[in-house]
Formats: sequence, C-alpha cells, structure tokens
Amino acid sequence: MPKLSSRSVKALVLIAPLLALAACDRQSPQPAQGEASAAASGEVAATGGEVQPGGFNGRLDIASRGTPLPDFTITDTAGKKLNLASLKGKPVLINLWATWCGPCVLEMPMLDKMAGDGEKGLRVVTVSQDMQGAAKVAPFFAEKKFVHLEPWIDPKNDLGFKYNTGELPTSVLYDAAGKEVWRMIGAHDWSNPRTDALLADVLGK
Repeated sequence: MPKLSSRSVKALVLIAPLLALAACDRQSPQPAQGEASAAASGEVAATGGEVQPGGFNGRLDIASRGTPLPDFTITDTAGKKLNLASLKGKPVLINLWATWCGPCVLEMPMLDKMAGDGEKGLRVVTVSQDMQGAAKVAPFFAEKKFVHLEPWIDPKNDLGFKYNTGELPTSVLYDAAGKEVWRMIGAHDWSNPRTDALLADVLGK
C-alpha cells in the first residue's frame, strides 16, 4: 500500500471536522443509541441542497408534496399527548432530531428562536428519536433552557420510520391546510435569508 504524502495527511486532518458535522445517518447511529438500521433503505430524491457554511448540508425534497399531516400521536416528557393531525389550521414545521446527533443539536437554538417568532406564524414541533425518551430529552431541554420548543418524544422511532428519509435531522413543512410542502433532509441554517424564502409561500410573507 503506498504511503500518504505529508500533504495528503494534512488534507485529511483539515477535512475531519467537516465530516464530523455531516448530517446524522440513521442507518449507522452512535452505538449507545442503538437505532434500528432499517430506518430507511433508499436514497431520497432531492430538488436542491447546496452545501452551506458551517456544516449545514440540508437537501430540499418535494417528492411528498401534498401528503396530509400524519394521524400520529406523540408524547412529551411529562406524558402529555399530541396528535399531529390536529395541528391542521396553522403552518407547522415538524423536526425529527436526537440528542446524539450533532447537526440536530446545532439546529435546536435556531428552531427555538423561530418558534418564538410571532411574525412568522409558524408552529415548530421538534420530536426526539432518542430511544431512551424522557431520560435523555428532559435533561437536555433543562440544560439548553429552550423557551419556545416543547420536549416531544418518539422513543420507538415510529414517526421516523413513517417519514423514511434515512437521516437526522429531517424537517417537514405543512401548510395551514395540513398538506406537506417540502422536507429538509439534513441540517439547515434556519437563521439565514434562504429560510424566509422557503417559508414565504406558506406564511404569505
């Protein structure tokens, strides 16, 4: 096997941090999480998704446009229940994430801020895919001190299997009629101007 030149070694060292920020593949999660490897088997056809600064590499997918909100019930860390189909009537962004997923954690403060932006008129529902459920999510929310996000959990990953994107984070936007508009597969910088453009049609801005 040929030896790597000093230049090649330096290049590998430089790109390693970028690879660490890549979106979390749900087929090969951290060992402690123990996610089922069958979460998704195929690649998602995306309509866009240029690599963004800071490790954000979300891909926009409209293949499921028009699909209704799922008739699916989630719970929070205190046992409160929410049926996602009941969210019809107001635009909503459903975000699948996990505490072990670096890009997911990177998004959370931005999603919390967006959830509190009354001018946007958008409800943001973050749903943890941590298999330990409340045991992981409750301390995480307490540490981060989110003001607007609620600690919804899906420890069996049933919602993740339903969306079947194969990647965390995954965010799905629904309009006020409860119809899917697009999916963002992978981490996205929710604070950049592109977000306003992506939400404009749904929010009427």
